[in-house]
Amino acid sequence: MTTDPAAPLPGPAPLPGPAQLAASAAPLSDPALNLALVRDRNDAAVLRAVRARAGNGISRVELAVQTGLTAQAISKITARLLAEGLLTEAGRERVAGQTGKPRTLLRLVPQARFALGAQIGRRELRLLRVDLTGAVTAEVREDVDPGSDPGPVLDRLAALVHELAAGPAAGNVLGLGVACRGPLDARDGVLHRVTGMPGWHGLPLRDEMRARTGLPVIVEKDSTAGVLSRLGPDSRAFVYLGDGVGAGLVLDGRVHRGARTNAGEFGHQCIDPAGPPCACGAHGCLEAVCLAALRAGRPDEAARALGIGVANLVRLLDVEEVSLGGTTFLDDPEPFEAAIRAELAARLPDPHWQRVTLTRAPRLAIPQGAAALALGRLFL
Repeated sequence: MTTDPAAPLPGPAPLPGPAQLAASAAPLSDPALNLALVRDRNDAAVLRAVRARAGNGISRVELAVQTGLTAQAISKITARLLAEGLLTEAGRERVAGQTGKPRTLLRLVPQARFALGAQIGRRELRLLRVDLTGAVTAEVREDVDPGSDPGPVLDRLAALVHELAAGPAAGNVLGLGVACRGPLDARDGVLHRVTGMPGWHGLPLRDEMRARTGLPVIVEKDSTAGVLSRLGPDSRAFVYLGDGVGAGLVLDGRVHRGARTNAGEFGHQCIDPAGPPCACGAHGCLEAVCLAALRAGRPDEAARALGIGVANLVRLLDVEEVSLGGTTFLDDPEPFEAAIRAELAARLPDPHWQRVTLTRAPRLAIPQGAAALALGRLFL
């Protein structure tokens, strides 16, 4: 197990909207519950506005303008959030050209609450704790046996959760986001036939982790969590090459999960019908071709295959940005980036396509995205 010191995220973690979480309930009929829901939404709107101005702080007058709430409502909400320790007063500012008392600035208290984000891979567990600004305050990693049953792995993950939820975070953890390989049902938190993890088929992961930790739990595909790890263009993709190949998608500003929450099975597009067998049961899948080439010591073939897959994705979905991540890619990124650019140029010669931006995702993109989902319980 390794523990790393706090490290900043590449920017405020993007928080998925209510539609993206697919967790909004039917309209409530109880007036008291409706009132609580409105209050929570208004509180979240204020917290989002304060979080966006984390560096400089924001006044109550500006909060009213940005949220559309009345000055009276802002006064009540900020008083409540100050009392709960989520906000703090951070100095005053005088607005040029205005008389009267200077305006009081409000800032988020980063360590007032925390969220946890986990990544369950075929060979390792990763778990992060982040504060309200998205900064990583603790990280643990452990190797796991790819052929092991889920029970011991989840028990160990739960022990790590309890470890990071102790100390300064005790009683202040908002929830746990868990990113796992797909296919899976993100709405019910149930795994399907996870490629390379046959013993996990049908596992109710959300309920199992909720029972072990006592925390609210959100389950998401690892590649979808990856695309949530940072802000970016309204149409973008996160492409992962590590112990498998996958992609997460944001289209027109919304996370795209598909009708059965399994969009993004990028690694199982067929690029060679006569290619090697894939763990999914098909032949010639991008993932099978890439991994077979890497095992055979032919990284150039793996890079070209990945380039073909990315070019297919860009042509199909017209994304503005492709963020590349995963341990295999990040350990030696240049050959893969060169191959992807070459395939984009060869297969998409129109200058329009050449405006696609390639970026490198942070090494912890997937657990960071999982933590962002848990943070969303407060900011949405």
